[in-house]
Amino acid sequence: MTLTLDRYSACKAACDECADECERCANACLDERDVHMFATCIRLDRDCADLCRLASTLMVRHSRFTLETCRLVAKACEACAIECEHHAEAHCRECAGACRRCAMECMKMVA
Repeated sequence: MTLTLDRYSACKAACDECADECERCANACLDERDVHMFATCIRLDRDCADLCRLASTLMVRHSRFTLETCRLVAKACEACAIECEHHAEAHCRECAGACRRCAMECMKMVA
């Protein structure tokens, strides 16, 4: 069991960090002056955060759906990073970085 958790540890940590950053970004976007400009970002942040949390939970459970979920998380993270990179705000840049790191860890997991 410890070996399995060690196998997942980097990916789980990246998913947890990404989920937190996505939530922070979505909340900060909601406080922006022209919130409508950030609508797509907020939606992707929320989807990405939820998927990252699900993947993290599935890793702890040793679920047989972990790898499939990690593939989806990588796609969601890439989409979220691309959207966040369209914005100059620091919270979007930080989120994009966390998303890119998470996508990389998830792709390592499924490779």
